[in-house]
Amino acid sequence: MAVETRATAFKTAQRRFDAAADVIGLSDDVRRGLREVKRELTVHFPVRMDNGSVHVYTGWRVQHNISRGPAKGGIRYHPDTDLDLVKALAMLMTWKCSAVGLPYGGSKGAVAVDPAKLSLSELEHLTRRYASEIAILIGPEKDIPAPDMGTNPQVMASRSTSAVRKAESTLLGAAPPTSPSKPSSTSMWRTKRPRLRSRVTARWAGRPPASWRRPG
Repeated sequence: MAVETRATAFKTAQRRFDAAADVIGLSDDVRRGLREVKRELTVHFPVRMDNGSVHVYTGWRVQHNISRGPAKGGIRYHPDTDLDLVKALAMLMTWKCSAVGLPYGGSKGAVAVDPAKLSLSELEHLTRRYASEIAILIGPEKDIPAPDMGTNPQVMASRSTSAVRKAESTLLGAAPPTSPSKPSSTSMWRTKRPRLRSRVTARWAGRPPASWRRPG
């Protein structure tokens, strides 16, 4: 007797994509690229708890497609999260951004953790460490995170004075206080700012123009 198995979240997302692709007559070449995620990162990182013990957590960051611009997607803290679900959510974010004409691709991040069981200090330590682990993918012109299930702007804005400050500043800039799932003017400004800075630096080679200098 055959045992029925339930389709995974990512397989379900792929099946729905195939159905939509049939309706619009998408070519096989384009389908092959859009059915899979572009990049997936799995990290295992230790966090010291309030009682002095160390717990190792598993997290992910997945980028589905960045053809339209930098990736965009929330970070989820939930004990039942796995890589398959994160891949499905990243794919769905691509379709959401495309449907409303936003110049972003789809991404998603997650940590397998129950945030309700952690203290504020432990949540802060976990967020800092997770941010440092995925920093190789994160940036205003690469991938812009935001809060999602189990996270909020306060969690995302955890500060430090270590090497994760750059990653955390990106998290803070992409976490608007009222509508976490939508890009804010702040996050879009941060996206454009590095380009302006690079142009100024390249033009003046670190020196201000003559009109800015003090006489004498």
